[in-house]
Amino acid sequence: MIRVSWWHRYSIRCRLAMVAGAVTALLCTAMAVFIVVMSRQAAIDYRTDQLFTDAANLGVQMRQRVPDLTEGGPGQAIQVFNPVGTMVTATRDMTGKPPMTSLRPDPDAYATTTSCDTRVFPDRCMIVLAYPFHRGDGVWQLNMAVPDVPWYVGPELIIPLATGCLLLVAVAAAGSYRIVGKTLRPVDAISGNLAQITASGDLRHRMPVPKYHDELRTLAETANRTLERAQTAVEQQLRFASDASHDLRNPLAAMRIRIEEALIDPHQADWKRTGEALLDSVERMQDLICDLLQEARLDAGVSGRHEPIDFTELVAGELERRLPKTDLRHRLTPGVMVDGSRIEPSRLLNNLLDNAERHATSAVTVTLTLDMGMVTLEVSDDGAGIAPEHREVIFQRFTRLEASRARDPGGTGLGLPIARQIAQAHGGTLTVQDSPRGARFVLRLPECAMP
Repeated sequence: MIRVSWWHRYSIRCRLAMVAGAVTALLCTAMAVFIVVMSRQAAIDYRTDQLFTDAANLGVQMRQRVPDLTEGGPGQAIQVFNPVGTMVTATRDMTGKPPMTSLRPDPDAYATTTSCDTRVFPDRCMIVLAYPFHRGDGVWQLNMAVPDVPWYVGPELIIPLATGCLLLVAVAAAGSYRIVGKTLRPVDAISGNLAQITASGDLRHRMPVPKYHDELRTLAETANRTLERAQTAVEQQLRFASDASHDLRNPLAAMRIRIEEALIDPHQADWKRTGEALLDSVERMQDLICDLLQEARLDAGVSGRHEPIDFTELVAGELERRLPKTDLRHRLTPGVMVDGSRIEPSRLLNNLLDNAERHATSAVTVTLTLDMGMVTLEVSDDGAGIAPEHREVIFQRFTRLEASRARDPGGTGLGLPIARQIAQAHGGTLTVQDSPRGARFVLRLPECAMP
């Protein structure tokens, strides 16, 4: 059993929506952090500037008199030290406490620092400013502190940021879910059609093609081409099975009739003649079954091992082994090499010769030439020839013209289709060309270099 991770249990639409939401959340988080950091720094700079302004104003007052600071503003801590370091005055919360900072800036400058969780400011952080100023008896120092800005700056910033990020993530996830759903709608349609085809077995259905030129349109067009090829293959197989059953039925019917006639009166039956008739039917069935097997092998792409072969030698050998029914003439160019399996080109040649002898009046001519890297084998007869409109029809399975049926009633109609398939399996072509008399079959194969 295949284990599926929790992530892949969700649909593509949900997964992409979650990814879009997560990416948006990361971007929003990064942007929010940047905004918070910049806002906090701006707030710290503002408080520091305001602290310096207040310290400068208080220093001006201190040069004339030392005011009472026990009623200092809320949230503002102040300490004033004379030149010898004695606290002269302070706000109420700073009275009696040690200096809030150890900073000792130059008399004409000031210094700031941030103090967190100290003896003076336990459990909190403060922005502390040390401001020296001149008075009649020397340089005094004014220490002032205000609370530091929190990391979130304030609710007036963090709440809108958090709300905006949540809304943006929700919009991104929902938008991605909707857009991906709309984008994958053609896929749902294709799946529905394929399910309908699977349930009904009707290959005439086609996938809806989207109007936009994108990957989904390519997918739909590819699926339609696949269905077309599957429909063509199924129809071809049905025709093949129908024609094969029809041609097998004829010899079987003839055999049954012969046997039944002999059994009606076994003592008067001519068993020798019956046996000869049955043998003819068996041979016809054997030829048909061999052709059907060859067709099935060629359809499945099963072929023998290809190797360089001397085509001239192969053709000459086949011509010598034949028992010709007519005058068999040949003109063969020596040393012609092709790449093949030896058995299949022999089958091709014999099919062409059988067809030519069946229709020839007196002679069959075989010509083998080599020109510009192409091997050309011509098999011609001096018979009635083939009409131009029938020159492609004869390569269809179980097709037999009237002249062929008259000359050879026991033919299968598979010899020429097998020959063409063998030619195509070897990278060549087999056609019927014009001829002054009779039919001229032309086989063209690519030449193979000498090993």
